[in-house]
Amino acid sequence: MIKEKHIEELDNSAVKLSVTIEQKEAKNAYTDLLKTYAKKAQIKGFRPGKVPTSILETKFGESMKMETAQNLIEKALGTLFQEIDQRPLHYSTPQLESDLAFDPEKDFSFTVAYDVFPKVEVKESTGFTVEEPQVSVGKEDIQRELQSLQEQNAIVAEKNDVPAAKDHIVTVNFVELDETGAEKDGTQREDFSFTIGSGYNTYKIDDDVIGMNVGDEKTITKTYQEDDENKELAGKTVTLKITLTKVKVRDLPELDDELAQDIDDKFETLADLKKDIETRLKESAQAKVRETKINALVDALVEKNPVSLPQSMVQAELDAHWQNFLRQFGGNEGLVLQVLQAQGSSKETLYDEWRPAAEKRLKGQLIVQKLIEEQEIEATEDEVAQEITKQAEGSSMSEEETREYFEKNNLLDYLRHDIKERKLFDKLLESNTVKKGKKVKFLDLMQQNQ
Repeated sequence: MIKEKHIEELDNSAVKLSVTIEQKEAKNAYTDLLKTYAKKAQIKGFRPGKVPTSILETKFGESMKMETAQNLIEKALGTLFQEIDQRPLHYSTPQLESDLAFDPEKDFSFTVAYDVFPKVEVKESTGFTVEEPQVSVGKEDIQRELQSLQEQNAIVAEKNDVPAAKDHIVTVNFVELDETGAEKDGTQREDFSFTIGSGYNTYKIDDDVIGMNVGDEKTITKTYQEDDENKELAGKTVTLKITLTKVKVRDLPELDDELAQDIDDKFETLADLKKDIETRLKESAQAKVRETKINALVDALVEKNPVSLPQSMVQAELDAHWQNFLRQFGGNEGLVLQVLQAQGSSKETLYDEWRPAAEKRLKGQLIVQKLIEEQEIEATEDEVAQEITKQAEGSSMSEEETREYFEKNNLLDYLRHDIKERKLFDKLLESNTVKKGKKVKFLDLMQQNQ
């Protein structure tokens, strides 16, 4: 069937595949298509199935030539992609490089271009120096966690006899007023709740409601900066009528043994809770320090081992990031696009901002996977079992339930890959230089790259 094929490598991990099909094969395909249509065609003056092929060619010749060409291309590519190494990525559709010209009396040629899996060659994986941040868990870190637990266990009570103050949860009704003091249609909002001091309200009225009592009504005028993040308010002066309808206050529990026992039965005293917090924070710090070293190693690998990424791979990564971004806002793409437009941004703007990080992330993943393959790193069944045990201990599920969860959700391969990556990074950290870095506070460390 295929007389000739030629593969030309293009930039960005793309190829151009040129194919020539023998004239006899092309002619047979065209003739078979004519016969198929002749059996089904209904043309006035001819009985069904008795339409001469010459009549079909006169009426539909060009369209049938194009259909024959498309059939030949589909069949040829289906055969070739089983034989050649340069197969298209699953999100890369081969594109015709020129207009089709089909003549059943000649060889049929066509050319398609598509993205292929990038070639990854890791020439340098040692000789790097990475810094290890020096971090310690201090009393202030433990106290911060205690305060967080204290707030989580606070009782929120409605108070009608106290004025609104910072950190109170208030509910208000508000509406914009025009120059005459009349309410503007469409600006009314009832039962809007927010925490004073959080800034989580459209008009930034936190300070304006402080001191108000339940039932109080207040009219204020606010002027917003030209560069205000809310484009609809930027540079405008707005008059608002605000009515305070509810005030809720958080009653914090005492930091004592009773609170520790309420948090978990395993704690008998506040000291037990503090010790557990310190242990958890130290484990978190160690994990973050390791992550920091690994990120630095991957950055060095990407810098020293260039990888040409196909555009379709980058686009797929950006699309996946966009879907994650949408999920953070409830999945309503139309609403997100409206918000972006109001902020003077767009989906395309975000893609441009995300692209450098996406490309770097993809290159790192490709290089890491190549090293795993080259160094023949495997995840044994014992290591998988140990990881499942560890996951179970950190959850409310039994070991058997945890394994069943991984199996039912087809997550065992991901688990094996994580184990392989961990073993690879252990080797890389051993074979490269790790030097002491600067001292850093626990909170600053944990907030890096967030």
